[in-house]
Amino acid sequence: MSRILIVEDERKIARFLELELKHEGYEVETAGDGRTGLDLALNHAPDLLVLDLMLPELSGIEVCRRLRHESDVPIIMLTAKDDVSDKVMGLDMGADDYMTKPFAIEELLARIRVALRKPREQAAAPAEEDAKLSAGKLVLDPASYAVRYGEEPVTLTKKEFDLLRYLMENRGKAVTRDELLNNVWGYEYAGDTNVVDVYIRYLRHKIDERFGIHTIQTIRGVGYLFSL
Repeated sequence: MSRILIVEDERKIARFLELELKHEGYEVETAGDGRTGLDLALNHAPDLLVLDLMLPELSGIEVCRRLRHESDVPIIMLTAKDDVSDKVMGLDMGADDYMTKPFAIEELLARIRVALRKPREQAAAPAEEDAKLSAGKLVLDPASYAVRYGEEPVTLTKKEFDLLRYLMENRGKAVTRDELLNNVWGYEYAGDTNVVDVYIRYLRHKIDERFGIHTIQTIRGVGYLFSL
């Protein structure tokens, strides 16, 4: 039975989530502020966190940032802000997914199932996936989570690295935004795809603009293509 920690300061929402998750067969623990939530996450080792963005004591962003130094536990972030920058910040700090309030409980339950399934699938994946990927002078090493262009290191966040890796693995193939969301962010979601465009801009700034190359093409009406 999977154990889920809910870190949410709105009592009605926390209680509602607790009841729904228990009804689905999960063990549930709750915390009403960020500091307590972080302590519980570090000491009780839940299988997944449902983490609110706006919390007393410590914000959800700060909880996520600190937790990622110690744990790879899946994190689904809840936010009342429908702002791409807030979502990107949460994902950059290591959140696996996000949902904007108000949300349908059925969708949250589906995302929880996906997030819990992903670590098991990764554990069962063959070790051969750690082979280096290269395109011209650009080299990506999954084993060390390192990227370089020639002798120059390229510093990327985890999501930027995962996005570049997927694009390079599909070199020469046009991939849709939905496909990138499914495979990089790890959930089936066909709504707000702006976060993909934001991360593409990050990669272009850190690689294309820095080294004067053109790695990622925009395919109008489709998505993106890595073609270096």
